[in-house]
Amino acid sequence: MFTDEIATLRRLGFRHVSLTPRTTSMRWAHIELTPLLARSTDELPLVHHCQVLLQALNFATVLSTALMIWKGLGVICNTESPIVVVLSESMEPAIQRGDLLFLTMPRKAPLKLGDITVYKIPGTPIPIVHRVIEVHDHRRNTTEQWILTKGDNNMADDVDLYNGIKYLQRSHIVGKVQGYVPYVGYVTIMMNDFPKLKYALLAILGGAVLLHREG
Repeated sequence: MFTDEIATLRRLGFRHVSLTPRTTSMRWAHIELTPLLARSTDELPLVHHCQVLLQALNFATVLSTALMIWKGLGVICNTESPIVVVLSESMEPAIQRGDLLFLTMPRKAPLKLGDITVYKIPGTPIPIVHRVIEVHDHRRNTTEQWILTKGDNNMADDVDLYNGIKYLQRSHIVGKVQGYVPYVGYVTIMMNDFPKLKYALLAILGGAVLLHREG
C-alpha cells in the first residue's frame, strides 16, 4: 500500500518519505515528507558567498586586463608612460594644464629642435613636459644626444631643474609628445588634489563593473 505514491514523491525530490502505521493492520498510514525547500534554505548562505566571490573575481579580471593593456601600450610606444597628464601652465599656450598627452620614444630617430618632450630627472617625483631648444649630437653615436629644454611659458631654460647636470641625455627622456586630448586629464588632477574623490570614483567604477557583470 502507498508504494506507488512513495516512489512518485521520491522522484519529485522529497528526501525522506516513510510510513507510520496507525493500526496494527496498517489500514491507515501517515506520510512524513521533507521537501526540497528546506535544503534550498540551508544552501542560501553558500550561494550568496559564491556570488560575492564571483563578483570580486570579475573586478580583479577588469583590473588585470587594464594593467595588461597599459603594459602592452608601453611596449608598443617604447616608453614606460605612454599617457601623461599636464599638471602645470609652463607650456601654455601650446599645451594647457589638464591636457592628456600621448607619448612615444623613437628607438633610433634623434630628437630635434622644437620637439615637445617629457623628461624625468632621478630623484624628482614628477616628470616635466617642456620643449627642446638646444641639441648636441654625438659625433659617432647618432642616438646619443645632449638636450636642453624650456617651457614655452617660462622665461629661463631648465638647467636649474636638472639637479646639477648641464644637459639632458636620452636616458632622461620619457617620451616625445605625438598628440593630446584637451582637458581630459583634469579628472586626474582633481583626484590628486582631493584624495577622497579618488577613492569615491574607484568605488563607483567598481560597483558599476560588478552590476554590469551581474546583469
